[in-house]
Amino acid sequence: MSHSGIVAIVSHDAGGAEILASYVAQNNICCKLVLEGPAVNVFKRGFETIEICTLEEAISACDWCLCGTGWQSDLEWRAIEQAHNAQKHVVAFLDHWVNYRQRFERNGIQHLPNELWVGDGDAERLAREHFPGIPIQLVPNPYFLELKQKIADLEASKGSHKGGGKKVLFVCDNISDHARLRYGDERYWGYTEFDAIEYFLKNIQVLGDLVDRVVIRPHPSDISGKYDWILDEYAGIVKLSGGKPLIEEIVESDVVVGCESMALVNGILAHKKVISCIPPSGPICRLPQTDILHLRELVKK
Repeated sequence: MSHSGIVAIVSHDAGGAEILASYVAQNNICCKLVLEGPAVNVFKRGFETIEICTLEEAISACDWCLCGTGWQSDLEWRAIEQAHNAQKHVVAFLDHWVNYRQRFERNGIQHLPNELWVGDGDAERLAREHFPGIPIQLVPNPYFLELKQKIADLEASKGSHKGGGKKVLFVCDNISDHARLRYGDERYWGYTEFDAIEYFLKNIQVLGDLVDRVVIRPHPSDISGKYDWILDEYAGIVKLSGGKPLIEEIVESDVVVGCESMALVNGILAHKKVISCIPPSGPICRLPQTDILHLRELVKK
């Protein structure tokens, strides 16, 4: 089908919103925006003005639909259903590399798009394994294209590194809420985000060099004050993020640590040392990028 005309852009989670916002900006498309949750701020950051409409209005007015694949709500899942009911072609842009089938299921009911877009070769391989019957198109990740330029600009303007110790950015995943929402058990995967933070901080010596600071960056869906306890328990070395854009905090750091966040891949793009700190009670990190180190393996050594 032709991908011209009016497009209904549907997004809730931050990761998918970053990709869709970059796609809209780079292609100057005519669209109706259906945004909720963290996606609202992502689009506000990228555009001078935005106009948000309801899902029903957008599906009715559009020629086709392009949505994210977030887990924090059922917005995109409902968009796929409504697009099908309205006989509108619907495309979902996979913004990650894990939990592919679960992204299209709610309460045991599955809604699959007419077409899937993926941003890189790893995602394309995984998508073809999971969805052999759906057309899959490789669309170079528009967010990564934008990030590479931002990284270059930030590196060029960055001042000299003060002090001899490493600067670590810990990027949080809202693991417990995700597990509770989808499976009714915050420890469904064998660990929570709190376990992961403690596992890293108790084994921080594996970095070798002196660490000047660890910046804890909450997930966009985290409630205020969720990580205040860390400031008391690890006073002097840990501080909370000041709310700068993620890529700025990545560039300012030497090491990026997390579980399975897309921020780990952003760290690779910025040529940082990247570590997944999922504790041994949980599964090994499923991100396919081979540059990601695993804390449990570093601890063994």
